[in-house]
Amino acid sequence: MRAELLQRAADLARREEPFVLAVVVSRRPASSSQPGDMAIITATGDFHGWLGGSCTQPTVVREARQALADGKPRLVVLTPDPEVERRPGVAVFPMTCHSGGSVEIYLEPILPALRLVVFGVSPTARAVAKLGKAMGYSVAAADAAAEPGLFPEADQIFTDPQDSELRAAASRAPCFAVVATMGERDEEAVRAALALAPAYLGVVASARRFAQMRQTLLAGGAAAEALDEIRSPAGIAIGAHTPEEIALSVLAEIVSRRRAAMSEEKEEAPAAQAIDPICGMTVEIAGARHTAEHAGRTWYFCCGGCRERFLAAPERFASAKGAA
Repeated sequence: MRAELLQRAADLARREEPFVLAVVVSRRPASSSQPGDMAIITATGDFHGWLGGSCTQPTVVREARQALADGKPRLVVLTPDPEVERRPGVAVFPMTCHSGGSVEIYLEPILPALRLVVFGVSPTARAVAKLGKAMGYSVAAADAAAEPGLFPEADQIFTDPQDSELRAAASRAPCFAVVATMGERDEEAVRAALALAPAYLGVVASARRFAQMRQTLLAGGAAAEALDEIRSPAGIAIGAHTPEEIALSVLAEIVSRRRAAMSEEKEEAPAAQAIDPICGMTVEIAGARHTAEHAGRTWYFCCGGCRERFLAAPERFASAKGAA
């Protein structure tokens, strides 16, 4: 099982698909899990492996998807007495399996590297690629004149900015694009960058030059809304002059915007949830696998066993707060 899961994890990482590696780090009887038991949870909620009874799975899947959303690992504890186990840095939930016991599970999100696409071969473009690589980005250089000698740090080099492989790679992870062509094929680079639908697009150019570029792009059919989202001059105001300083200001702007977007996502309304009327476990309504209709209402369950118990005597549990 463990070798199979590790192979699956390697395959997901190679395909740049995000997932969570979940490992049982401790347990107390009568939990059916054992230290070292592991599972993989994908971004779509697919669960592969074993972490104990089915009562643990909905909570683990929900927390795993949260870990993928914020990129932070977490330690999850399921226990019959949550108040006793509460401590800083630990997410504690009630263990509702009839066997009882407690289990601690570590969740490690595995995310594809953020992608930085740099257009141009100017000194500033090369400085952006170098600093981006040092910051952990997967760097792609895109320009007709790009070559390994100019971008030794780049993970990929595309001499055709319109390369379909570049667009495919940009779609697999959050993508940030910087155009630093500095007068060489500027509009062509901006069009190619827009095609990537990046989370950030910055153009290193003066306000006057970018205004000219914008008019040319509009005349060529580019959407005004997309052009309005471009940051130009790219970078935050730090009085940058050298290519390295400009690269620093651009990467700082990317970090600032990315962190702000993450904060906004955290403030979004939480996913709708329901309570399993049999065991009392919280179930996320979206994508719930086990549901039943009774008395004109939808009921949600953590597992098939709870659903079957409900269907055997629905009137007995009809007063529970498990309906949407």
